[in-house]
Amino acid sequence: MFGEIIVPMINISNLLLCASMLAVSIGVVGCSAPPPKTTTPTQTHITEIIEVFDAGYRSIAEKYINNVDLKKIALEGIRGFAAIDPALTASIDEQTVFLIMNGKKVAVHAMPAYGTSRSWAEIIANFAVQARSYSIEMNRASPEKIYEAVFDGALAGLDVFSRYAGADEARINRANREGFGGIGIRFSKNSNLVIITEVMAGTPAAEAGLRQEDVITHINGEALPENADKVALKLRGPKGSSVRLRLFRPLEERSISMTLLRRQIMPISVNARLEELILYLNISNFNQGTAHSLANEIRKAKALTSDSLRGIVLDLRGNTGGLLKQSVKVADLMLTHGKILTTRGRHPDSLHLYKAGGRDLAQGLPIVVIIDGKSASASEIVAAALQDRERAVIVGTSSYGKGTIQTVIRLPNDGEITLTWSRFLAPSGYALHGLGVLPNICTNEKKTGLKPAIDRAIAKRLTIRSVFASWRVTGERDNQVRTDLRSTCPSSQQQSTTDLRIAKQLVSDRDLFARSLSIAAISSQTRN
Repeated sequence: MFGEIIVPMINISNLLLCASMLAVSIGVVGCSAPPPKTTTPTQTHITEIIEVFDAGYRSIAEKYINNVDLKKIALEGIRGFAAIDPALTASIDEQTVFLIMNGKKVAVHAMPAYGTSRSWAEIIANFAVQARSYSIEMNRASPEKIYEAVFDGALAGLDVFSRYAGADEARINRANREGFGGIGIRFSKNSNLVIITEVMAGTPAAEAGLRQEDVITHINGEALPENADKVALKLRGPKGSSVRLRLFRPLEERSISMTLLRRQIMPISVNARLEELILYLNISNFNQGTAHSLANEIRKAKALTSDSLRGIVLDLRGNTGGLLKQSVKVADLMLTHGKILTTRGRHPDSLHLYKAGGRDLAQGLPIVVIIDGKSASASEIVAAALQDRERAVIVGTSSYGKGTIQTVIRLPNDGEITLTWSRFLAPSGYALHGLGVLPNICTNEKKTGLKPAIDRAIAKRLTIRSVFASWRVTGERDNQVRTDLRSTCPSSQQQSTTDLRIAKQLVSDRDLFARSLSIAAISSQTRN
């Protein structure tokens, strides 16, 4: 496996180093300065680094939404060393790959015969080792720092949503998506104080009697780290494991010690309130518990109102997305039939058609969805599906327009690559990427008010319908057309109470709801 890779000799004089390297035809070249003192990486370490790069590059080559040139992204990965030491870069010719420092070639390698991810991983890993002989910064860099530099370089030229997360960041990301073993609190860190800001119901923290404003002083007998993320990691652990806390309760001016058993904790993504027989649901993101939580809130509201619920307002403003399947399940909760989503990519596993499963927990009640310029991805899937299926009136501004789906690839180092691998299409067939969802009732107006916004939309319904017709047929490459269409209701971030008041008015007036719904109805686009 290492037949063509020259690992540099370490801790010898510059003269002996040059003499040994000049004896080979392909290896390390250039003897302008003594190398810094280094610690020789073991064969095991090199193999581990190769495995990480191989897994990453293989996944990119197989799964990225467009064909990629493996040689090109491998070269960009090596050039990524510059994030650690700006003096480093790389180049290639038809037969050779060069590692360059300060304009001089310091290492070379024959171009791999077959150009597989494995062969490029070996070159990158061994260049990383060789660079340690010439760069103090590379010599000091941890393997994680090198992974980050290489993958950031490789992914930078693909798209803005493809990225690498190191092991620590990836663990936090996974916890947000899938839940984690924890005790069920939220906290803020002010100076050296860790103050509990929320105790989640039904969790070990709630059962143990923890309260808001309790101050955590020690975890497992140890003082707390300065970094808030590291505090969170200390509180988390395997389900069923114990964690010892020492607290100070300011209101009682006393210290408390307790031991809690961790349980599976799913971050809260759905907040609900019931006012005047209208259920307001705010979804902050889409994680593994979102659809389940939403269904529970709808059932609870129906029970509390003795099935006299007037309607539902689904607030997706500021929701930048989350898990694809959860967005499909959320839409499915309010639909009885038809398409929800189509996905298209290069990899066979990225091709899907999702359809409603025949249930509508809202049982035909009016639904209004509020969106804004930060509503993206999974939020847009829900909004587009409910709009195209003529199930909900959309209120707000044009959404973000993120119509691509990312798959998450877990790497051997426990880091992960988030990689764009497919595009999604609304039920009516239009691609959301770069376009977004157009609301039935646009509130991005200088003098938007409750009645003016609705009246304006209904009065201009023929014009708006023609915009919807164009919206649904514009091609993915018609960038100027898409820009012009979005300008009919410009995207903006807003948390205006006007949107909520409009939603309440629509839910409360069935005739007004029906007329507003028809503005975006596919069936109405062929008639006045």
